[in-house]
Amino acid sequence: MIAFAFYLFALGVIAGGLFTVISRNPVHSVLWLILAFLSAAGMFVLMGAEFVAMLLIIVYVGAVAVLFLFVVMMLDIDFAELKAEMAQYMPLALLIGLVLLMQLAMAFGVWEASEMAASQMANPTPADVHNTAALGLILYDKYFLLFQLAGLILLVAMIGAIVLTLRHRSDVKRQDIVSQILRDPKEQMELKDVKPGQGL
Repeated sequence: MIAFAFYLFALGVIAGGLFTVISRNPVHSVLWLILAFLSAAGMFVLMGAEFVAMLLIIVYVGAVAVLFLFVVMMLDIDFAELKAEMAQYMPLALLIGLVLLMQLAMAFGVWEASEMAASQMANPTPADVHNTAALGLILYDKYFLLFQLAGLILLVAMIGAIVLTLRHRSDVKRQDIVSQILRDPKEQMELKDVKPGQGL
C-alpha cells in the first residue's frame, strides 16, 4: 500500500508540474500547480515529515497558489499577446534549457552515494527527537546564520521587485504631509457670521 501511494503521489507531482507548464489556460495551470503541491505533501507524509507536509499545504497551497489564482482571475491580461512576444525568445530559451540539461547530466554522471546514506535514510532523526524538533534544531541552531542570510536575500529580492515595479503617475493626487503641517490656519479658514434665517 505504501509503494502504491508513493507511485500515485509521484505521478501526481510529475503530471501536475508538466501540465502547469503546458496548459494554455493560466487558471488551469494554477490548479495543476496545486495538485503538484498536494502530491508533494503526500510524499513528505510517506517519508515521516508531517510538519513539512503541513507547511507545504498551508503556505504554498493555502497562500501562494490561491494568490496566483486570484491574480490570474482578477487581472485582465491578454495572454495571447504575451505568448506572441515570448515566441521571439524561444530559440534562446531552448539553448539555455539544453545547457542546463547538459549540466545536470554531467552532475548525475559522477554522482556517488555516500556509505552513510543508507543508515541516514533509515534513521533521518535521532531516536529520542521528533522530526519537527530535529528540523528546528537544524534551522535555528546548526545553520542559524545561513537561515538568517536566506531571509535577508528574500527581503532584498522583495524590495527589488517593489522598486522595479513602482511607477510614479503624474495624474494621481498625492498627499503632501509637510505642506499640510506647515500651513497657516488663518489663511486656510474663514469664519462666517451666519444670521438666523438667512443662511450662507
